Order: sequence, then C-alpha cells, then structure tokens
Amino acid sequence: MAYLLWHDLRAQAERQPNRPAVTDRETVLTYGELDRASTQLAMFLRRNGIGRGDRVGIFSPKSHRSVVAMLGISKAGAAYVPVDPHAPPARAAYILGDCAVRGLVTTPQKLLELGPELAQLSALELCVGVDKNAVPGSLAIGAQLQDWPAIGEIAEAALPEDGIESDPAYLLYTSGSTGHPKGVILSHRHAITFVHWGATTFNVTAEDRLSNHAPLHFDLSVFDIYVALRAGARVEIVPEATALFPIELTRWIARKEISIWYSVPSALTRLLLHGKLTALEFPRLRSVLFAGEVFPVKYLRGVMDCFRGASFYNLYGPTETNVCTYYPVPRDLPADASAIPIGLACANTDVFALDGDGRPVPAGEEGELYVRGPALLSGYWGQAEKTREMLVRNPLQPAYPEWIYRTGDLVRMDKQGQYWFVGRRDHMVKSRGYRIELGEVEQVLYQHAGVKEAVVLAIPDEEIGARLEAVIVLSTPGTTAADLTTFCLARLPRYMVPETLQFTTELPKTSTGKIDRIGLSAQFGLR
Repeated sequence: MAYLLWHDLRAQAERQPNRPAVTDRETVLTYGELDRASTQLAMFLRRNGIGRGDRVGIFSPKSHRSVVAMLGISKAGAAYVPVDPHAPPARAAYILGDCAVRGLVTTPQKLLELGPELAQLSALELCVGVDKNAVPGSLAIGAQLQDWPAIGEIAEAALPEDGIESDPAYLLYTSGSTGHPKGVILSHRHAITFVHWGATTFNVTAEDRLSNHAPLHFDLSVFDIYVALRAGARVEIVPEATALFPIELTRWIARKEISIWYSVPSALTRLLLHGKLTALEFPRLRSVLFAGEVFPVKYLRGVMDCFRGASFYNLYGPTETNVCTYYPVPRDLPADASAIPIGLACANTDVFALDGDGRPVPAGEEGELYVRGPALLSGYWGQAEKTREMLVRNPLQPAYPEWIYRTGDLVRMDKQGQYWFVGRRDHMVKSRGYRIELGEVEQVLYQHAGVKEAVVLAIPDEEIGARLEAVIVLSTPGTTAADLTTFCLARLPRYMVPETLQFTTELPKTSTGKIDRIGLSAQFGLR
C-alpha cells in the first residue's frame, strides 16, 4: 500500500520501467530513469546529513530535473519547498530562511540572483544542481556545491524507508496577512488522499497524457505530476515560453495529444480569446479541469464549444485542503446561468457550512465552509497562533476533539445539496489563479518612505478574476506611481503588484476608524 508520496513511482518503475513518465521539451524520462535519478539524489542528500524532518528548497525554472528533485527529496525523507523561480530575491530568501532549509536545488543563475540574501539562510548546508565553476567565490556561503552530473554517477543502493504518512511531504507558501508569505505544511497522507481521489474520479490510465501548466509552487501541479505517476501516465511539462503565448499553447496541446488538462480559468480564457482554438482539433482531450478562481460562464461556454469531446469539471479548494469539492459541468448549461456550483465533497472528505456561532446553516442560507478529513494541512510553519485560528475543534462533535479547517469562504447550499461560492470572509482574493492577501501588498507599499497610507482594492475582472488597484496617500510629494511600481516589483511577484495606483489626500474612514473600502471604491469609480 502506498503511504509515502513516492511509492507510486517505485511501483510503476517495477511494472513498466521503459514507459515515458515525464516529458520536458525534447527530454523524456522513463519511469525507470525517473526512479533511478531520484534515488541517486536521495542518496546524495542522505550522505550529506539531510533526511527525515529536514526541508530542502527548489528554486529553479520548472523542468524534468524539478520533478526529479521533488521525488528525490521525498525519498530522502525530507520535505521539499518549491519557490516561485520569478520571485524577487528577498521574497525567495525569506521563504527559504523561514523554514530553515538545509539544502537547495537551484541553478547558477538563481544562486547569483539570491546574492546578498544568502546571508539569511543560516541553516543552508548544501546546494544541488550548481556548477561549481559557474559560481564566483564571492558567493561562498559555507555550503557544499554539487552539480547534476556528479549526482548521476552515484551507484544506487537501498534507501532507509523510515517515514510515515503524517510526515511533511512539502511546504507551499501562500500570501500572508502579516506582510510575509506563510508556509502551509502538507503531509504524505494529505497528498495521497487527494491523488487517489483524482486518479479514481477521472479514470486516469497509463494511456493518458496530463499537462503540467501550473508552476510547482502552486498546488494544481500536485495533480498533474502525482496523479500521472499513480496511473503510470505521462506528464507533459508546458514550456514557460509556450505558456506565455496562447496561440503557441493551443498548438502545443494539439501536438502533444493532451488528454487531461488542468489549469486556472484565466488560462483557458486566454486560450479562448487569443489562442485560435477553432483552428485545430483536439481528439485526445477528454477531461478539462479548472480551479483557483471563478470561471465567468460566458467564457466557460466558449471553451466548452471548442473542446466538444471533453468533459469539464469545476474543482474547488484552498491550498490547505487541495481540492475538497468538485462539480461536473453539464453540457446543457441553462441559458440564463450566470455561475456554476463548486459542487459536492470529494471522496474521503466532508464539507459543511456553519454560521458565526458554529451552527449548521440550512439550504439557501449563507455560511462559512469548513472541511474535515485526512486531506487537511498539518499546520502553518512556525505560526502556532495562525494554525489554531484556522484548524479548530469541530463544534458538531462534542464527544472527542476533531480538527476541522475553516476556509474563510462563504457558501450557500441549494436544494440538490450542491454548494455555491458566495465570497470571502476576509480580504483574500484570487487573481490569475493565485491567492493574494491584500494586506500583504499593502504592507509592502507602507514600507516605502513616501507612503503615508495605502489601501489595495480587488476589482472584479472577467478574464483574470480580480484586478488590483491601489489608492495612496503620500507623506511627502514627489513620489510617482512608477516609483511605487518599481518598489513593489523588487519585493513581490508580478501578479501581486497593483496594475494602477491612484493618489488622494485622505482615505475615507468608517465610524469605527477603519478604511471605508466601499466608499473608496465609489469615490474612485473602482467597481
């Protein structure tokens, strides 16, 4: 029985070692090659003292080696921490330092980008995937540097298998209200629960080809890679350059004969609007899954018309639970439909809505969605208070302590038992599939010496989900919108940087002294 995340790879390598597992541009790794390479990396990590309970970062462009790294770190007993390769160096270093990574899989270029920020990584002992000759001596950090060819020369041997299903498998950092990202700890049990559900629900077989469109620090990629490994299927990594151009991506889907596609709705919307989907046929595409944000129905209809042979599914769930509900989208959507449900609970998962007093809400009324089951997060790294805030006692189970996750999402259940998403309890929003805490963006703006007050508003946008707009009160004249944009780009991922900034002399306040966001939106016409 598979109880660690890499067990499925071992089983497939024994069953069909010569079958393609991962394709990255022209590179194809078979199951046997992927198993062997990840074992060699695991042995190297173990020999250098990295093992169960440790964290190893992955800070490099997505590639077949990234997949090797994920599995090799897991085989070593450690948890991997994927970091956005396009994140500003300060943000990347914060993440790696926050969870005290002992190892880092990276590239010479990314190591150079970290530069002075490396001083934050006091626990770092080992850098893997780095050509020693490509890194100047001025970047000496007391960590051993090791390149990929040397790891490939390691003779395979049996690895100690001392992990259990509740051990951390990976940490995913999401936007945090304190101004810093927070690390969500996800166990092998969490991942395997989701992977088993995904492989079973969508009938994934060895004949399937799954696209990997999402970045590795985004939880959508867990489905792409690990469901494929469980089924013995092939995962096709979408080249970054291809993903940037809708027409090229459309051609790639057809050429690679993708049978299962999974992405955020905005990616599908871009394909519809700019990818010339009607110019090609997609006979192999049988399932289109989307998650991460609301899909405007007018665009959903258009994509369904282009992918006529595919079934469509709306998947819902925060990083802390991965997917916890899903909805098979019917082909005969009512003509007057303006939204679709988030559906019913996944197998081995339970969801329910409670009011502010912890009581179940009846059908038709709004409540906050809670989740229970083995797919919940273990907690937030180094944030016990945040963990206690989000993992709470189940008020419906007084006989013994059971922990449930409060999503912060407001939902409503219809008479058929389907849940519908209503909105957020706080100021967390989704844009282009990414979860963004508006407070984190505001915290960065406040760090600029010229900013007296700042508020960031999320403006609904049919194509990308939400557009970020900032309204600023300056402490001293002379600071420009371009100055603040440049300042934010050095500290935040591009998707978190407000698209426009407006200036005012005073922010309106409510009677309790809080910023009046509704009044501000009306004042600046941001609706």
